[in-house]
Amino acid sequence: MKFFGKITEGLKKTRDAFVDRVSSVFQPGKKLEPEDYDALEAALLQADVGPETTDRLLDEVKTRLADRTATGEPAEALADAVRTVLEQDRGAPSSAATAKPHVTLVVGVNGTGKTTTIAKLAQRYQKAGESVLLVACDTFRAAAADQLEIWAERAGVEIVKQKAGADPAAVAFDGMARAKSRNVDRVIVDTAGRLHVKSNLMAELEKIRRVIERGIPGAPHETLLVLDATVGQNGVRQAKEFDKALKLSGIALTKLDGSAKGGIVLAIADSMKIPIRWVGVGEKIDDLVPFDAAEYASGLVRG
Repeated sequence: MKFFGKITEGLKKTRDAFVDRVSSVFQPGKKLEPEDYDALEAALLQADVGPETTDRLLDEVKTRLADRTATGEPAEALADAVRTVLEQDRGAPSSAATAKPHVTLVVGVNGTGKTTTIAKLAQRYQKAGESVLLVACDTFRAAAADQLEIWAERAGVEIVKQKAGADPAAVAFDGMARAKSRNVDRVIVDTAGRLHVKSNLMAELEKIRRVIERGIPGAPHETLLVLDATVGQNGVRQAKEFDKALKLSGIALTKLDGSAKGGIVLAIADSMKIPIRWVGVGEKIDDLVPFDAAEYASGLVRG
């Protein structure tokens, strides 16, 4: 399967649950009554879109259906409203596109699929002809750096690591020095999974970020939060805490294919204006795909 279409396939569980509840609402030529909007509201909330974003979407649908120049079809109106929410974000830093080395700091709580996401990104960039360096700042878990090294070997990229228990900031320092000396194109910095409510661990992340900035002015050019789509609204809370500490520039949403709560994409985009950059839709190395708002909107409503 090509990249386009994978988001639609990954949304299958969410779409099936959603459309099952609103199939009658999406009948061609249907004029929506109050009970139809109630059904739409219930389905959106079940998909973990969140109450505020649900209200906004319903208002958008009403406005679009009242517009004589619009399509007049409920499914199209909802898809357009979803796309509008997703396309309004604060964007990536202006320096991100041209920086070399381009540094991505990857953060997240335990169990989100952070390490495999990094591996998939590394392989993607390597296949595109870019040189890649992984920096293993997760020194807390004994096997973390070894696991990342295995992925680095599979992807054919370099890695900087130290022994378990080393200072993560020291590893970051070494990584930035290696990146400059080797003139690499991409640097991806792994960090230990941590609970967003632990202030001391969040402070450690801030220290790693400062070391990166000192090593390469303007870096990190992207701070990417890896979120598990199956956690639903808790993902919004995680994003808010990490954003408060680090000013996130994007989100990689994993396990979308395993969740019926894919509406969390909308909740995050609407409440925080943080763009979804990548979506994980499977376990294969090429199952991390660039997020596409139009495909998501269509895949949620129609498939």
